[in-house]
Amino acid sequence: MRALIVDDEKLGRKNLHCAIEVHRSWLVVAQASSATNARLALAANDIDVIFLDIQMPRETGLQFARELSEKNLPPLIIFVTAFNEHAIEAFELHALDYLLKPLNDKRLAHALERAEAMLGLQQQANYGIALRRYIEDEKSKEHASPKYWQQISVRSIGKIETVSLTDVLWIEAQGNYMQLHTSTRQILYRASMVHLEKHLDPDTFLRIHRSTIIRKDQIASIHVTADNNYKMVLACNDQIPIGERYVAAVKKVLGQH
Repeated sequence: MRALIVDDEKLGRKNLHCAIEVHRSWLVVAQASSATNARLALAANDIDVIFLDIQMPRETGLQFARELSEKNLPPLIIFVTAFNEHAIEAFELHALDYLLKPLNDKRLAHALERAEAMLGLQQQANYGIALRRYIEDEKSKEHASPKYWQQISVRSIGKIETVSLTDVLWIEAQGNYMQLHTSTRQILYRASMVHLEKHLDPDTFLRIHRSTIIRKDQIASIHVTADNNYKMVLACNDQIPIGERYVAAVKKVLGQH
């Protein structure tokens, strides 16, 4: 695997280089102290993976990534960042990889393994889609205009898959993951309920329980159970309890339809 390290701090580049050298299937073919120098390195070398520092003067790593995302088959990017909860959440939501400063050898090894698997399965095209979606989402945040997702990127071993939200009938929390229910299968997607919900169009999706979101057009009926709780029957025949605090919102939607 041929790697490029982009970091404005010399010590940061050196530390990462030394850490990557331990892995025999990896070769650091170039280092760059800025996005400008990184472009020169990309023009002169075949690069599989870029280790890209986010906080750099003049042109940030995210600005450079925006340019790379326009390529049909961009190199894989492993973002390198100091701890930032928002940044990490965004990377995970879009199935992108990252490293935290200071470097953790175990986390680095895990990121390298995933990159190798993706390259082995020729996932650069799907990765490019995920990267562009991440960049578009970051741009919409800059302009403070929410743009609801139409599809999401789901990562499994060595693979990134695009899932259209039009195929998702309902969603339930499963620990650190959301389980997406479609008509044919169930898909695990790493995200929290709160963070996923804010990206879903409220005209299409409705939260009916602290651990459940459904498509509004899937509502078939609601029923009162023997213990005076509510449950919903979906058009796909799945039955889901309705949280007490969400009953009024569900009744309002039913009244509108």
